[in-house]
Amino acid sequence: MTRQSDQASRRILCVFPRYAPSFGTFEYAYPLTDGVRAFMPPQGLLVIAAVLPKTWEVRFLDENITPATRDDFTWADAVFVSGMHIQRRRINEICARAHAAGRTAVLGGPSVSAAPENYPDFDYLHIGELGDATDELVARLQQDPSRPARQIVLTTRERRPLTEFPLPAYELAQIPRYFIGSIQFSSGCPYQCEFCDIPALYGRNPRIKTPEQITAELDKLLACGAWGSVYFVDDNLIANRRALRELLPHLIEWQERNGYALTFACEATLNIAKRPDILALMREAAFFTVFCGIETPEPAALKAMAKDHNLMVPILEGVATLNRYGMEVVSGIILGLDTDTPASGRYLVEFADQSKIPLLTINLLQALPKTPLWERLRREGRLIEDEARESNVDFKLPYDTVLAMWQECMARAYEPAALLARYQHQIAATYPNRRKLPASPQRASWRNIGRALRMLRRVLWQEGFRSDYRWQFWRTVLPRLARADIERVIMIGLVGHHLIRFAREASAGRQNASHYASKLPELSVAAE
Repeated sequence: MTRQSDQASRRILCVFPRYAPSFGTFEYAYPLTDGVRAFMPPQGLLVIAAVLPKTWEVRFLDENITPATRDDFTWADAVFVSGMHIQRRRINEICARAHAAGRTAVLGGPSVSAAPENYPDFDYLHIGELGDATDELVARLQQDPSRPARQIVLTTRERRPLTEFPLPAYELAQIPRYFIGSIQFSSGCPYQCEFCDIPALYGRNPRIKTPEQITAELDKLLACGAWGSVYFVDDNLIANRRALRELLPHLIEWQERNGYALTFACEATLNIAKRPDILALMREAAFFTVFCGIETPEPAALKAMAKDHNLMVPILEGVATLNRYGMEVVSGIILGLDTDTPASGRYLVEFADQSKIPLLTINLLQALPKTPLWERLRREGRLIEDEARESNVDFKLPYDTVLAMWQECMARAYEPAALLARYQHQIAATYPNRRKLPASPQRASWRNIGRALRMLRRVLWQEGFRSDYRWQFWRTVLPRLARADIERVIMIGLVGHHLIRFAREASAGRQNASHYASKLPELSVAAE
């Protein structure tokens, strides 16, 4: 016989913390869109929401879109939170709000899994991925949802296979209000780059979902209002090449069945350029963007950080190869490496000019817990805990020199003429190589046409008339408008506007120099 406690319903409030404005989340582009308010749906919380017992009531709130209210906290029996290191302050604020309402606060996700000591006030800490710790958490809350006398730490020992993951609870999120959709195919990465915490958190042996799971998730995303592009959040999509080869024909079939309603983006190591068979299939599946952690154009620095797999193919040649398959490269770049010299900033700007990569996420080095870098710097006494700094690393170069180098790089790399020249190269050398998408009913719906026209009007007004680089903008987009290439104009306009605005703030010292720093500027992005 089932006990009464086993049948009890619980009310769970899942809250994703708000970000401060950052380079990689495109806040400055949102006012030019059709109602976008956040970058990407958080996979972790939406998966957790989907695994909770069906008798439980679940609410999901992304505070980048809708702040949680006092009534939300009062409604809940327990508050679930997840997030990354940069959201640490917001995470703890949500905990305090839950406790003020007398509610149990539960924290999981990458930040607490790497550094549980940063969250002493939460009632439950869920360390690691979905698994036996999740089952124990549910059982404890089912028995008693009230706050425990002291913090309880639950650590996953047996991870649930990705093949047994449920479809994320996309229906709880406001999917149309995200800049880009999200989906996960694999977890883990075989490489051990010194600065990266992925192998420690998720393992070196990549685990995968089935192609049928992925197409079912895409069906659900589309039904929930996804539009534009969907990002594969895998840390390295090519980590399991055989599995990726098996997935891609299914993605192509899904695209053909759904009129290429979406395009895809992903993260992959640059050695993907050595796999023309995979690149050809990705082209047919409409992968338009690949984020590659190039980190630095200097070979000695790549070897020092254990990222010499970037040298399996010359970097510029690898970028050009991806461009030939219609894929625009986005690059991660790090300043503040031990191998940096006062000339490293100049080399980086030259690399941007040579590679023609429009979007380079330039960060100061930050040592993350559970990384070889953290351990090495700890042994060397070079970790600095000071929230006023942009990095927790004691650089080899003077701190002010490195910070000034970053600001100068941001100013020069995203000077409007330089950025738009790189986009001109993409227009000539990358975009024509993409699979031509059909004018299908899914793509050419009246809703999509209306959305595109509204965004086009805002982009042209903001950048073609109000900006101080209007003439450079018109020289870039007029030929595209003459060809009725509205999608390209909108994309360049949205992304370019954000990059230029953010870079100007950064070079003036009003933005973080690291996506992972604990220094969080309280900046708001004004509607335009």
